[in-house]
This record gives sequence, structure tokens and C-alpha cells, in this order.
Amino acid sequence: MTDSATSGWGGPLSGVRVLDFTRVLAGPAASLALADLGAEIIKVEPPGTGDETRTFPPMRDGESHYFLSINRGKKSIVIDLKTEAGVALARDLAAKCDILTENYRSGVMDRLGLGYETLSALNPRLIYCAISGFGMTGPLKDRPSFDIVLQAMSGALSVNGEPGALPSKLGIPLGDLVGGINGPMGILAALYERSVTGRGRLIDVSLMDGLIGMLGYLAQLAFFTGEDPRPQGSQHPNLVPYGIFPASDGSIVIACLTNSFWGRICAALGMPERTDDPRFDTIEKRRDNRAAINAMISEFTSQRTVEELAALLAEHQVPHAPILGVMEALSQPQAIAREMVVETEHKVLGKIPIVNRSIKFPGDTQPVPDAPPVLGQHTGEILEEILGLTPGQIEALRAAQVVG
Repeated sequence: MTDSATSGWGGPLSGVRVLDFTRVLAGPAASLALADLGAEIIKVEPPGTGDETRTFPPMRDGESHYFLSINRGKKSIVIDLKTEAGVALARDLAAKCDILTENYRSGVMDRLGLGYETLSALNPRLIYCAISGFGMTGPLKDRPSFDIVLQAMSGALSVNGEPGALPSKLGIPLGDLVGGINGPMGILAALYERSVTGRGRLIDVSLMDGLIGMLGYLAQLAFFTGEDPRPQGSQHPNLVPYGIFPASDGSIVIACLTNSFWGRICAALGMPERTDDPRFDTIEKRRDNRAAINAMISEFTSQRTVEELAALLAEHQVPHAPILGVMEALSQPQAIAREMVVETEHKVLGKIPIVNRSIKFPGDTQPVPDAPPVLGQHTGEILEEILGLTPGQIEALRAAQVVG
């Protein structure tokens, strides 16, 4: 864990302002990526509990681990969008922002009076990114969704798990997190387009579309064969050996992509004669003789420790890895060298460790991200500095419970 060096450079999106109506996971992951790149994120939260994830246990001193994980570097303002005055404030903020992000079901923002057509009339440069489970069109556009639903309907769940067993949900909530990839990608493309045209645009991000797009070669395999790819556990449908193998004190990943790696694996495991074995000398033959290869390798690996195997495989430059728990992954030398865990000062919790930005810019160092905000932490600051309201006007809005 380290405190990163600070500098005056906020990131490549410094000066870009985002009005963020997202909550839970998919949308906040998208605005988090923009925050990491230096954008100013104004997170609009409802009165009371705010973003639903603020209540997700486990908690520490009233703060949720879940909320902390995806809201670093953002500012929080509480606005009651059920009031006309609250909606008016949101419109005023949208007029002064470059980007708006939201992840309500299709039509919700329109009903609030905060849809794209309304806001683009006020601010033609506004880039409006709507993130939802199924997108703004199609028969499922009004249907609610959660990560496991998206995994199931995209085909991703069907190929995950052990052969012959029920499919297994991905451990990482990729169905939601794909919004944190495709949302910012579309936004950054629209920012470039705006630099040419002077106008913003509406972006429609469907999480199911995103997961279908991530099927990659599995989709093409289905097109080629006319059959559904089946679960392979940790193994690859066509590449062998590729997966998890037993060690005397645990297990280890070994991955063979090409024939050159097959020769290295054979040398590392003390059986160089297998390199040219006519049963195993092509990718197709190794796939067809999967059981024999896996048994042969498992017999060798099961008699040695993970550390011994890692040393052998590293010596022969074979792609491999021990299977690390989350705590070990966060504290490994590579993660430390890349400053992937840093400390930041939280308003309630004091110094806390957080995961750092995953994109680096050699030659420039961004300061440590600000801690996730407590509910409404920046309400007064935003109203005063962006909208130019006086302390008296802000107090009147608080008294009327328009803001919190």
C-alpha cells in the first residue's frame, strides 16, 4: 500500500464536468472511469439513503463497502427530483455540464423532465449517456435487470462452470461492469466528435449488448459449428493444456497457446520427448487428446508444490500463475509496483485503502483519488460554485427540502 506522489495534473479529462444520475453498479462504474481520467463527477442522489448501495452491508461506521468501491473521486449533491424546484436545479446543472450519465429504465428520465431532448435543447453540447440492462429499444427495454439476468440472457452464463454441472455465475459482476467499459468508450468518442461538430449526442448503452459483444470467439465458434459452446470449467474449448492443475499444496494455472509453448511446457515438466509426440504435436491433436494430456501433466504437478512448479515454468517462460486470493492479489509485488492500492482520507472513516486508477499516464502522475463522498457532502459547494447561488438561497432550498 502506498501514497502516490501528488501533482497539479488532474488527468486528461480535467475540466470536463459530468452530471451523474447513476446508482448501484453499472452506471457508477462508468462515471468512476471518467473520474479516474480526471473528469469532475457531480453525483446526484435522492434524499434519505441516497444511492441504494450506501445501505449494502457490511458497513463500517455507517459507510458501505459497496458504495466505497465504485464512487471514489466523485462529489455528492442531494436533490429531490420529485419536486419542481429539484428538477429545475438539475436542469440548471445540466446546462453547465459536458456529459450526463444515467442508468434508469427507459423513459424514467423523460418522465422526470430530464430526458435527452429536453436537456439538449438547453445545452446542445451535452453528451447524454443512458445505460440500461436492455437498451432503449426492443421488447425488453422496460424490463428490470440485474447482473445474473444479463449473464443468463447474453449466453455468458451458459459457458461458465464445470462440464456436466449447472452453469456458474461469473465471480466478477461483468454483466454490470461492462457498462463501465462501453459507457466511457462511447462518451470519449462523442467528446471527440463534439470537438469537430460542436454538438453532443445521445448514447444508448445496453448491458446485454455489451456482454454479447464479449462472447468473442465463442460466438464465432457457434456460427461455424451451428452448436452451442459448452462449459469447459477452467479449460479452453480448443487449446490444451489450458487450465488449472493440482499441486501438492494447492493448484496452478498453466496456459498453452501455440506449439512453441507446448515445447516449453514439455521441457519444464521433464518430458521433452512429448514435444514431437505424434498424438500431441498440433493444436487439433492436443484438443482431441485432452484427457491424456491433462492426466500426464496432473501426475507431474500433483507431486510438487506451487512454488516449485512456478519456478520451473518461469525458467522455461511458460505462461502460468498461482491462484491468488483477493488480499494476496492486492498485496503482491506487481500490484504494489503499479500502485494499485493507495490510501485516501474519508470524511467519516479517516484514512482508508482504496483501489487506485487502472490506467496510467507515464510522465505525469495524478494525485491519489478523493475518497468516496458521504451523502450530500458537496451540495453547498456545487450550488454555490457552479450555479452561483448565495448562502441564503441555498439555505432556503434546504429549508424547503429540495436539497439536502
